[in-house]
Amino acid sequence: GEPRKFDPKFRGPIHNRHCTDIICCVIFIVVILGYIALGVVAWVHGDPRKVIYPTDSYGQFCGQRDTLNENKTILFYFNILKCASPAVLLNLQCPTTQLCVSKCPDRFATYIEVQASYRYKSDQWNYFRQFCRPGFNNPRKSVAEVLRDEDCPSMIIPSRPFLKRCFPDFSTKNGVLTVANQTTFKDGSGKTRNVTDLREAANGINNVLDARSIGMKIFEDYAISWYWILIGLFIAMMLSLLFLVLLRFTAGVLFWIFIFGVIGIIGYGIWHCYWEYDHLKGIPGSDLTVYDIGFQTDFKVYLQLRQTWLAFMIILCGVEVIIILMLIFLRNRIRIAIALLKEGSRAIGYIMSTLFYPIVTFLLIAICISYWAVTAVFLATSGEPVYKVMANQTVCKYANLTCDPETFNTTNVTKLCPGAQCTFAFYGGESLYHKYIFIFQLANAFVFLWLVNFAIALGQCTLAGAFASYYWAYRKPADIPLWPLFSSFGRAIRYHTGSLAFGALILAIVQLIRVILEYLDHKLKGTQNSFTRFLLCCLKCCFWCLEKFLKFINRNAYIMIAIYGKNFCTSAKEAFFLLMRNVVRVAVLDKVTDFLLFLGKILVAGGVGVLAFFFFTQRIPIFAEEAPTLNYYWVPLLTVIIGSYLVAHGFFSVYAMCVDTLFLCFCEDLERNDGSTAKPYFMSASLHRILGKKKLSPKK
Repeated sequence: GEPRKFDPKFRGPIHNRHCTDIICCVIFIVVILGYIALGVVAWVHGDPRKVIYPTDSYGQFCGQRDTLNENKTILFYFNILKCASPAVLLNLQCPTTQLCVSKCPDRFATYIEVQASYRYKSDQWNYFRQFCRPGFNNPRKSVAEVLRDEDCPSMIIPSRPFLKRCFPDFSTKNGVLTVANQTTFKDGSGKTRNVTDLREAANGINNVLDARSIGMKIFEDYAISWYWILIGLFIAMMLSLLFLVLLRFTAGVLFWIFIFGVIGIIGYGIWHCYWEYDHLKGIPGSDLTVYDIGFQTDFKVYLQLRQTWLAFMIILCGVEVIIILMLIFLRNRIRIAIALLKEGSRAIGYIMSTLFYPIVTFLLIAICISYWAVTAVFLATSGEPVYKVMANQTVCKYANLTCDPETFNTTNVTKLCPGAQCTFAFYGGESLYHKYIFIFQLANAFVFLWLVNFAIALGQCTLAGAFASYYWAYRKPADIPLWPLFSSFGRAIRYHTGSLAFGALILAIVQLIRVILEYLDHKLKGTQNSFTRFLLCCLKCCFWCLEKFLKFINRNAYIMIAIYGKNFCTSAKEAFFLLMRNVVRVAVLDKVTDFLLFLGKILVAGGVGVLAFFFFTQRIPIFAEEAPTLNYYWVPLLTVIIGSYLVAHGFFSVYAMCVDTLFLCFCEDLERNDGSTAKPYFMSASLHRILGKKKLSPKK
């Protein structure tokens, strides 16, 4: 390629910078202001009570203060059997009157029976009346008219409240489904029906009931053990710190021990396969081929064949040879990678504050997530109540059309369809704002992705600046500037907001496309068109690869921005070509780093997990008294393991960034300098030794 224009006086991250990608910076600020405006508009229109409280057929919230429904917190369905109809899925609403009540019914009764006996059993009438329309008290009205106008339910069933709605009180006796110990009940039209019909109507609800009781137990477990969980996470933090600090002494040892361990284990595997192969010689049936036996569910059958062990042996030999060849040919690169890892540990030792930077990123992302979630809820609940015509008894051409409850009784719908009602259907609206709610939700998701990626980019650029100032210090640690992390953060925010926003924008667009593809895939699950599904699968795969590639490019572009302060495109291009010129080193370093850090995460999470397991199952005699008694001991255990993994991931992400930065600096150092007195290397003595005493002149 063209010779690169080097500044011979280059001495580390440039301080006399200028702002980069200003247009993108301006757009980013405008978008953030727009996002705040969107949040405000959603907040004005939205009403999360629509999610919390159920709404009755008259558009009132159940349990809302200062209304008639203040003490009526539960929603009662007049005829829950209608909830089993397919119309529910279309309109997301049961085609039956819904009413707020203070408590669910506790007995079986039908309106026909209660009305027939109201003169001498007034208490039954008064009990039934509380499930009728407020103010209805006319037992003389004919049954047909009462049911047509839906003044009262045709029947009541023993129910219990769940999610603030009355559902039949199911229980199973000897494997038979019952409601209040009965298997049959009379519906309002005098027919005797089986309880399983009710089950149809409340099917999904029952699963949720089980989930709810488990949820309560899990919540109790957290309430008892939260403070032990925190102690576990603190131990994980200490272990992660210890692992990173010790890496400068142990990186090489750990890596080689593991590699020779793997070689040894595979070697033992080969010997064992040979032993089994030899041992089965002459045993009847052992010379059959896998093809002869065909497919068997019991895997042990295959282990009695010589052919199986021979195949295992050949595979293991292949793996062994590949590993040994890689070690022979890549030994120098592996040594460079290990030296860089040790150097990374040293750099972190000098700039310890960097380890706690992920907390800043975490807080920024937490703010983004909470703002996004709140805005999404307010947007989703910012509809006006929509009322629709509901005609139960008769076929009506106006059914499911929107209506206005104020003027409904004066229209001719009531004449044409006797008994039709104008009832609350759902929240939506016809205004411009309501029509574009879906677009707003998309915009909300997009800006959220952009901001999250920006927070991550800011973290990467800040850390890169701090570690680059370590590498380019000629005498370490004397030449490392004061407050390297803080000054790097200041530089990134002041000069490079635009560049970071540009990189984050590209990623956010790809991620949004991936989210939309996932949504489409979810929607098209039912359709069996294999071509569409294949196309979607290909697209998902391509965009996944693209996202991975972009993350890699962005990360290295941010390092170049932190060092040279150029704009995003130039930095990305320079980083990419620099990496391409050192492609084998990149691959080896990447794999060695990934492997060691993965090992570290497993060690931390595994160590803390084992400790937590012994503690929560009360196997540690000293702490046996302290350990809380739990419903499910796996609840805090899983939390501790996943939490420890995430804590370790936070610390190790800093370390990975450090190694990547030092590597790019190292490649730059090799291309800029040749080790002479005029152009001395900035790398540490150990790296210099590995490269040997060759005079490396800059590549033209």
